[in-house]
Amino acid sequence: MANPNPPLPVRIADLLESIATRVREMTVDRAATGITSVAIGVIALFAGLIAVFWLLIGIFRILGTLMGTETAYAVVGLLLILAGALVWSRRYPQDSEQDRTTQQE
Repeated sequence: MANPNPPLPVRIADLLESIATRVREMTVDRAATGITSVAIGVIALFAGLIAVFWLLIGIFRILGTLMGTETAYAVVGLLLILAGALVWSRRYPQDSEQDRTTQQE
């Protein structure tokens, strides 16, 4: 039969263990999850950049074969200019024209 009231050293040891477990759950476990998420995000970012780079090379080679090198340069340049224009047009959040003129001054 188990002792319903364990001795004081056992209770202190159990209390310290439960405190250490709670502290670890609130600090180390959360930090480990965050670090893992950041690492996966960085890997995904680089994989995406490599995929875009290969896609541009593939488009250039296909266009170079079909239309010639000069036309391929023009088409890939146009795609990059359009992508840059899209990003440039979205540089500010959608707000009133008055706020934009205030930001420019």
